[in-house]
Amino acid sequence: MEVGATYVKKVDCLNCKEKFTTTKIRSRFVRVIKHEADFKPVYSDARINPILYNVAVCPKCGFAFTDEFSNYFAPGVKDEIAQKITSLWSGRSFGEERTIDEAIESYKLGFLSANVKKEKSLTMAGIMLRIAWLYDEMENLESAKRFRKVSRNLYTDAYTAGDHAGTQMSETRVLYLMAELSHQIGDEEAAIRNFSRVIENQRTSTEPHIIEMAKERWQEIREQREKSVQS
Repeated sequence: MEVGATYVKKVDCLNCKEKFTTTKIRSRFVRVIKHEADFKPVYSDARINPILYNVAVCPKCGFAFTDEFSNYFAPGVKDEIAQKITSLWSGRSFGEERTIDEAIESYKLGFLSANVKKEKSLTMAGIMLRIAWLYDEMENLESAKRFRKVSRNLYTDAYTAGDHAGTQMSETRVLYLMAELSHQIGDEEAAIRNFSRVIENQRTSTEPHIIEMAKERWQEIREQREKSVQS
């Protein structure tokens, strides 16, 4: 019997504890060719894209979440979820294989849920960045840029709050993303400032490849500026 790339995973809703199923991709089918400057993975087969399935959406209450969500709900938050999400929910399922449009919708539901639940800015920044990546796939550059800007602002909030402490995201990586996303949305002042801060961390950072990426990007921006001044 041939094993397909996708499988069905059983999930408990973080909010209402309903048991439901969601689709995932088997890791052995995932082949990453390279990563873009903002860490977006490029897969050898665009149809086998785990990013489409990061968000689980509860068909009962409409709460949507990723593995990065905490299990803690502050007092009163579940009532707010009932009012702002569940009362408007139509009961649809996102459990099958997803199109890019459906994946974007699941991330937007994930962002709404994260916002109401008051998740860390770091978690919400990651959701917004993945929406931008999916709009890249659709060649909707205007929407991609809009979501990158929101993501950049949330990474900035996350850096200020120290959200990265205790997560797999280092301070260097958060700073780098603040810089790279600033560059991608055309905010060169913020890009140069934050790439410089990444480079300043080179003695203490354990991620020399990110330091090198920052140096290359910083140099590119400086050269582009010099050319524009000369012309």
